[in-house]
Amino acid sequence: MSRCPKRSLRISGGFLLLTAWFAMENGLWPMILILFAAALHELGHFAALRLCGAPVRGVQIGALGAVMMADRSGLSYGEELLALLAGPLINLLCAAALVPPARELPALYAAAGAHLALGAFNLLPIRPLDGGQALELLVSWRFGPSVGERTARLVGAVCAAVLSCGLVWLMAKSEGNLWLALPAAGLLAVCLREL
Repeated sequence: MSRCPKRSLRISGGFLLLTAWFAMENGLWPMILILFAAALHELGHFAALRLCGAPVRGVQIGALGAVMMADRSGLSYGEELLALLAGPLINLLCAAALVPPARELPALYAAAGAHLALGAFNLLPIRPLDGGQALELLVSWRFGPSVGERTARLVGAVCAAVLSCGLVWLMAKSEGNLWLALPAAGLLAVCLREL
């Protein structure tokens, strides 16, 4: 008889506070759309990991995103790449699938936008995002782990710095939009960590 391994879900207080703040500022419907897109994103990672035979121990949800806890030690480079890209791929497929019916039901454009934004954001070549990890994995696969690490570190730092500066500029142009301060600070922290 096989036993189902115990899985855990951990949600940080920071995530709950940020979610409450977002709902108060923007309304419940946009928050639900974003959370649904994020849940499908994580289900994509989960399905790919299970397909590749990696045991999933749980999910940690924090203020800056979610992390799927799994034993990836037995995965090949290709399987690990599939697991990394499955989340953003699900979001991009959902966005593409929602656009045609949105012509008849315009409210679906917001859902498509949430999926598109989440999928595209996670493909940025900045670690710990899926795109940054995929870049490191691809370069490591071809040139070895040390070159993969250095490449991901350099590309991630440059991209994070450019995006952080762009968000600060956009914040100034939008008369101090506080929602842009959090990602700008997060990207700046990533840039400093990578350097």
